[in-house]
Amino acid sequence: MTPLFRAAGALLVPVFMAAAMPVHAQESFRIGFVNPDRVLREAQPAKAAQAKLEAEFLKREKDLTAQGAALKAASEQFEREAPTLSESQRATRQRALVDQDRDFQRRRREFQEDLNARKNEELQQVYERANRVVKQVAEAEKYDAILQEAIYINPKHDITEKVIKALNASTSAGGK
Repeated sequence: MTPLFRAAGALLVPVFMAAAMPVHAQESFRIGFVNPDRVLREAQPAKAAQAKLEAEFLKREKDLTAQGAALKAASEQFEREAPTLSESQRATRQRALVDQDRDFQRRRREFQEDLNARKNEELQQVYERANRVVKQVAEAEKYDAILQEAIYINPKHDITEKVIKALNASTSAGGK
């Protein structure tokens, strides 16, 4: 027997055995799918986390925007006045602009790092809550497996809406 036939036989034997079993002996395997991106877009805890982050970082973002606008205005003014300035005045103002730009870039980088760190903290909390809810839904509805990533999933197996509703209900009920 060739290796191909042995491999095919090894795969088909369990199929034929399962088909030969009485229907009551066959155990059904329930599988579900959750789209985590959709949960993060639509669930109330995710929206609340996003609003919290926006409120927390709004002032710093406005300050950075104002500093960037002031730097741009100072740079444009320097460009206009540069031909009339002496060499030493031009060099002094140019150094000042470079220092301001360096400070602006540093503050912007720090802002982005802080925002990313806080965003990761908030998302981790949402993920943990969502995973608890997924487990509760899976246990309550007797699912054997819940997938979060798949190339294709039949929409009848998608339980994302149930998870979002349960997550929203746990939020409105005061659960964290």
